[in-house]
Amino acid sequence: MIISRTPLRISIGGGGTDLPSYYGLAGGHVISVAIDKYIYIAINDTFTNDYFLKYSQLERAETRDQIKHPIIREALTMLEIDPAIEIISMADIPAGTGLGSSGAFTVGLLKALYAHRREHVPAQHLAEQACHIEIDRLGEPVGKQDQFIAAYGGLTSFTIGTNGTVSAESLKLPRGCLTDLEHNLLLFFTGYSRSAGSILQDQATKSRDGDAQMRRNLDETLDLGYRVRTVLEAGAPDAYGDLLNEHWQRKRQRSPGMSNALIDELYEFGLAHGASGGKLVGAGAGGFLLFYAHDAAPVRRAFRERGLQEVVFRFDHDGAVLAART
Repeated sequence: MIISRTPLRISIGGGGTDLPSYYGLAGGHVISVAIDKYIYIAINDTFTNDYFLKYSQLERAETRDQIKHPIIREALTMLEIDPAIEIISMADIPAGTGLGSSGAFTVGLLKALYAHRREHVPAQHLAEQACHIEIDRLGEPVGKQDQFIAAYGGLTSFTIGTNGTVSAESLKLPRGCLTDLEHNLLLFFTGYSRSAGSILQDQATKSRDGDAQMRRNLDETLDLGYRVRTVLEAGAPDAYGDLLNEHWQRKRQRSPGMSNALIDELYEFGLAHGASGGKLVGAGAGGFLLFYAHDAAPVRRAFRERGLQEVVFRFDHDGAVLAART
């Protein structure tokens, strides 16, 4: 049996500029950090001449084109994996909550499938192939940060050229700054999940149609991502809180479905109890609220008393790995 472990992520800055509809015009730049909440993919040989798949559903298929799960179907087809194989997926956090689960799932699946073929594939290639599956083969309106941060891990900056090439660079933070950032970021579940597809599709459509307001918003978001990198590498994590608030305001302007009355109220609640900034993680409209607070205790206590679940996390510095091979 082979088991891959792939981290979920928090988008730190520049999110939205990693979509093809934008970076094809101006290039993109995103900063993400992987966290110690994972997707696990297990692969095992079987004695039956079919594909046995266990995720939120159960599937048995005799041929690859009969498989209903689109990512599994495309990955098995692309790598020409024969039947007599069992694939099982498990996750620490539910899908559709804004932590990059789809990209992490695709990277983790490829990692496990290559290991099944006894091949080692570097992080860059894993991420590129995961993007190819989701963006090119399936036509999903998603960006590239989720696949790349899942493959690389760490606190990483990704610069995207207009031709779609991605270069990864670990941020170099002064001693103690990374620890402060890790301790001062808080993640709260808003109580429901959603699909990001319609929100991201709206952004992609407006970008392709030359919508001036959308282009200006994403230009400002691109600049904001670089400003985030500057303050973090300067050892000023508290300044990130202010930029996080600015990031959220830009994000809310991109789509009417990005927020709602409950999210807005919870956001103001966090600021009122000591957070200096925050935003929804992911495309919007649900999932997790991220806050930055120099003193995290009052914010944590306030949300606990309100009944919201906090997900306590640490940063992951490994990216996609093989957790077991027997």
